Amino acid sequence: MLFRPAIEDDLDHLLGCVVDESISWSHPERLLSYLESRNYRYDRIWLAVSDDGEILSRAVWWSFPDGDRPLALDCLYVHPSVDDRVGLAAELLRHAHDRYGRAPEYHVFVPSGWREHAKTAAAVAWRWEAAGRAGLTEELERLRYEWADGPVPEPSERLVFRGEDDDEAFVEAFRRVAAGTLDFHTRQALLTMDPVEQAREDVRDYASMRGERSWWRLAYTPGGDLAGVALPSANDGGPVVGYLGVVPEHRGHGYVDDLLGEITRFLAARGVKRIRADTDTGNVPMARAFERAGYRNFAVRLVLSARPAADSADS
Repeated sequence: MLFRPAIEDDLDHLLGCVVDESISWSHPERLLSYLESRNYRYDRIWLAVSDDGEILSRAVWWSFPDGDRPLALDCLYVHPSVDDRVGLAAELLRHAHDRYGRAPEYHVFVPSGWREHAKTAAAVAWRWEAAGRAGLTEELERLRYEWADGPVPEPSERLVFRGEDDDEAFVEAFRRVAAGTLDFHTRQALLTMDPVEQAREDVRDYASMRGERSWWRLAYTPGGDLAGVALPSANDGGPVVGYLGVVPEHRGHGYVDDLLGEITRFLAARGVKRIRADTDTGNVPMARAFERAGYRNFAVRLVLSARPAADSADS
């Protein structure tokens, strides 16, 4: 068995890797489109190839087109003829992680209530076990919400929203919002990163999205205090709620509704008919805010990640 990154000559064989399970995967149209956009790259597609040249397992990572690292595992495939799907997939992931020097998150999109569907639950189960063996042991479930041409919120009467060209202003806002956050990703990052470094990395990542940087807004009270941050944005699927958060000293006043309303209103004013957003299942206040704003929970994003090094050392 040979474990290696893909090359262009593998394309026809890559397109023949078909997943017939009820989960998200890199189907041929997506594969071709993302290879063209460089969200997928051949050196970030890893293969387990048999002695006769057949692809027995395939792992596909997603990244920003100009990104210097793979950000998320998008698809994990094992040929139906393989008896030990878990073992082969885990070994393939370990080879790729060794080359990357890190273990990127694994994202799987499933319908709401996926545990009640036996085929979907089975498709998730063997992939989860394989990813866990390869070091992705932290489990997270995120609720996916959608606003679909619903009522457009009125402008906030409590907060003033302003753009800011200086990224450092957003770095400082992100740093302040991160204190006491319920967001799993931010809490995990802060276990190993300085708060300013973590905020700066988030600002860089959001700037790499398809939404325009000029859309970003800082929110202030009438007295001029920073209350929060609101980032309308877009990804490959269309307009999204990129990021929003309230600084600790202004929590408890319902400003999350003003921030989400500003993002929704901003995008709707540009003719957007659908806006999507995610939040962790543990972030109940944010989920309730989406529901108050007319967003519908339509699906679930499952995320597996490696335990931060600092956390591992303490356990």
